[in-house]
Amino acid sequence: MENTWQKGIQTQREECRDVDLNVQGEFPTWLDGTFIGNGPGQFEVGETALEHWFDALAMLRQIKITDGTARYSNRFVRSEDFKAAREDDRVRRSLPGTPASGSALRRLYQALAGGLQDNPSIGVTRMNKKLYAVTESPVGLEIDPKTLETTDRRDLTTGLESDITLGHTHFEGNTQWGMGATFGSECAYTLFRRSEGNSPKPISRLQFDEHPPYIHAFALTEQYAVIPESSFGVNFRKLLFDTARGGTFLDAFASRDCQSQFHIIDRTTGERTAAVSADPFLIYHFANAYEESKSEAESESESESESIVVDCVRFDDITAITDLTVENLRSEDPDLPEGDFVRYRLPLEGGTAERERLFRGPVEFPTINYDAYNARSYQYAYLAATDAGGLPTAIAKVDVEQTTAQRWSEDGLHPGEALFVPAPEPTAEDDGVLLSLATDGYDERSVLLCLDAETMTEQARAVLPHRVPYGFHGQFYETSNPTRSMA
Repeated sequence: MENTWQKGIQTQREECRDVDLNVQGEFPTWLDGTFIGNGPGQFEVGETALEHWFDALAMLRQIKITDGTARYSNRFVRSEDFKAAREDDRVRRSLPGTPASGSALRRLYQALAGGLQDNPSIGVTRMNKKLYAVTESPVGLEIDPKTLETTDRRDLTTGLESDITLGHTHFEGNTQWGMGATFGSECAYTLFRRSEGNSPKPISRLQFDEHPPYIHAFALTEQYAVIPESSFGVNFRKLLFDTARGGTFLDAFASRDCQSQFHIIDRTTGERTAAVSADPFLIYHFANAYEESKSEAESESESESESIVVDCVRFDDITAITDLTVENLRSEDPDLPEGDFVRYRLPLEGGTAERERLFRGPVEFPTINYDAYNARSYQYAYLAATDAGGLPTAIAKVDVEQTTAQRWSEDGLHPGEALFVPAPEPTAEDDGVLLSLATDGYDERSVLLCLDAETMTEQARAVLPHRVPYGFHGQFYETSNPTRSMA
């Protein structure tokens, strides 16, 4: 088969501003707002090829939809990492898979001084009516939502004993739930709550040694936060020793001598209600989590108990990170990590998690009807699924109650994360549309897809003037109610 996926992992230097797009089909008349995505834009710094998918310089992509029309802009985030790359052909700080430029002594000094990259390529978040590009970093880069220009920097760790905050976060109204992380000889993850206009309030803190788990995201129920402790993470002692020789986070990423488990934290008291063990896992993304009463006991004498349902994409081992190199993903026969979409049941009294597969992988980027169903019992999840090659080839709608699925795909097209946008006054959970920015490997262009979320049929597509690399995460902010589309 033709290698169409490599086009989604190639640099696009062109920046566009407010381009009127050709719309094929018709967007719903009620669809009025802005799709804004984040992800890779440039895979080289001077003559240095960036090694890992997560190293690429961040580029924002924006499509404004109103009255059936679509207008497109894209722009690199002007981080300090970007400026050093463009002005000096230099990797300013070590990236996940690419060491910083310069001498061994310079790299060691940066490591000891706590110098961290500020390339915000994971996603975007809206706080206090301001838009930020974010990643696993101490800072968020403020973005002008009209021009995509980088206008300011905000220290997201202010008020926290943390070196960074995670790129994935939850919002309930104007209240943010997030996590900070501290690294070194002793490491910790801090769950915090931040109401609009106020400093963050630490809720709970999990302590680890110099080899903590890698935590990319977490889940919420109405009463609890569910924090995954994987069997894999960065050994910071090894990272410090190897930095001078050009070692990176990925070089120091290794198995931990402990069992995977889920920490269940009471959101009100901050106390750990339970630690539930599980087979080794690595989890990037959660679809949803909610509390469930176990009403059907195996015997009449058995008392009713509570559990938490957690739906996520689960990987078995360290290759979920180490195999996401640019070289592997571009290759004719990439070895793609095969994450399955699974359901865990976590008993609140502790013990061992039960696991069942809801949809066979490789899949990633799970989304739901977030604003209405996050932290609650739900029926539908949407995933980017891969049949062959190095990038997703389909969007799958999974009925988690019936464990059935519908799919949408088109030859040569690589659809990204599918954001659910509800219809006005919806009559069902899936009454709305899915928006997905896809790379067309045949036509050297990208397109914004609009699918009917109920039937998984295409309603419209807006054709971009060029190809943009395959992105990571985004949001659709409705003009009248700019709430979050995914965690």
